[in-house]
Amino acid sequence: MSVVVTQRVHEAQLDRLRSAGLDVVGPLADGPPPRAELLAAARGAGALLTLLTDRVDAELLDAAPSLRVVANVAVGYDNIDVAGAAARGVLVTNTPGVLTEATADLAMGLLLAVARRIPEADAAVRDGRFPPWGLFQELIGSDVAGARLGIVGLGRIGRAVARRAALGFGMHVLYAGGAPDPSDAWAGGAEAVGFEELLARADFVSLHAPLTPATRHLVDEAALRAMQPGAVLVNTARGPLVDEAALARALSGGWIAGAGLDVFEREPEVEAALLASRRAVLTPHLGSATARTRLRMCATAVDNVLAVAAGSVPPNLVAHR
Repeated sequence: MSVVVTQRVHEAQLDRLRSAGLDVVGPLADGPPPRAELLAAARGAGALLTLLTDRVDAELLDAAPSLRVVANVAVGYDNIDVAGAAARGVLVTNTPGVLTEATADLAMGLLLAVARRIPEADAAVRDGRFPPWGLFQELIGSDVAGARLGIVGLGRIGRAVARRAALGFGMHVLYAGGAPDPSDAWAGGAEAVGFEELLARADFVSLHAPLTPATRHLVDEAALRAMQPGAVLVNTARGPLVDEAALARALSGGWIAGAGLDVFEREPEVEAALLASRRAVLTPHLGSATARTRLRMCATAVDNVLAVAAGSVPPNLVAHR
């Protein structure tokens, strides 16, 4: 089976494919390959090893008549036409689980950065503006310890954030969507609420829901206006969960206190008003960006390809909804 690797990944993981007798083509580029090159390479592919920035649509699927599996090196698969793949008998896999802890770490990092205004403080010091200490000095932030954290989507990553928040910072966890595992040490103090109640009560709202037609712009103008004026929004899930134009208005209008975003509606484009906002902390899709996590993601994707090549069901098969 020929495996087309769209972008640069860990070479040791490609060696595993070669050792299994598979023909590895690529990587085609360090970043997203030119569309024409990707389409040409896919024609003889039995497997595609893709990243989130590779668009696997009907055109590409039709160009690859021998394709058996698309192994996405990501937990998300918004870049893949899963229904179209299923209709053509092509399996789609992802890499869940291995990036849970890294993404949860970043979510808490963004929450703390916004609450304590760390980027603003860092910029002030670097610019030679060391605000004098005083009870009402510039850059007064918000308390995190003991605050209410509302988690939207209590899956693997949402639960990992809840664990950090409840056990590490004594936060009271509210959640909408999903449920704790009975073994979760923090679960006894958590509270299941509706989405509207979560928005109204939470000091911090962290998004961990999948992107579906129902969740696109889940956080719109109405949702932002329903949040507390001192609340902070964190999104490390999917950019289109948030209406960025509405969020920019919320920040400039003081509807909420701040936002920490790792994902955006039209990556790599970011709403200009968010770039200009001092109360928005922005990172370029770094949720899984640790050396160990990225290696494990590659290894998991290769596991999926090897399973299909061996005639087995891949361990991380994406179900067509």
